[in-house]
Amino acid sequence: MELSPDELLTTTRSVRKRLDLERPVPLELVRECIEIALQGPSGSNRQTWHWVVVTDAEKRAAVGEYYRRAVEKYLRGAGAAGKLFADDPVRGPVQRRIGSSVAYLGERMGQVPVLVIPCLEAKSLPAGNQAGLWGSILPSAWSYMLAARARGLGTAWTTLHLNYENEVAELLGLPEEVRQSVLIPTAYSIGTDFKPAPRQPLDEVLHVDAW
Repeated sequence: MELSPDELLTTTRSVRKRLDLERPVPLELVRECIEIALQGPSGSNRQTWHWVVVTDAEKRAAVGEYYRRAVEKYLRGAGAAGKLFADDPVRGPVQRRIGSSVAYLGERMGQVPVLVIPCLEAKSLPAGNQAGLWGSILPSAWSYMLAARARGLGTAWTTLHLNYENEVAELLGLPEEVRQSVLIPTAYSIGTDFKPAPRQPLDEVLHVDAW
């Protein structure tokens, strides 16, 4: 796809209902996206990241079942996306659409052709500020999503599976010191005409020199 940097950054959306669950995704295409993602920042250039790519149907289904359970619990909670800003005539409808799409993906995660889990080596999680630790993998995960978008693939950012982090780690044979960061379902998108999402006005969130 021919997208300017600004277009790529503003139209890479969390794709759920428009993931093509039937069309296979070549592993080589996923490798290209990860190769680009490896140019992301890494604290002290340690590069202690690992990328788990799940294509096996049985393992995808198993991860999908853990995700389904996590989504089911999430949707019952007061903080579920679809319940936020319910009385706001502008944001309320947007949130309800997001809630619907989360529920949709919750039932179908195991059918997505490729599941990508960026991970990081960390023998222990430090107390307090962990920004330096996770800053060595999360920007790369976003870079992966950008690279995927540029190739006609749809992705979504979700961490709900971490409610079952240990179970997923055991399923995939992850070493004890390898921590999962995010689960990125990856499939060809049905259409590529994504647009910038509604956001708060800049001046409501921008603070210059002081709050």
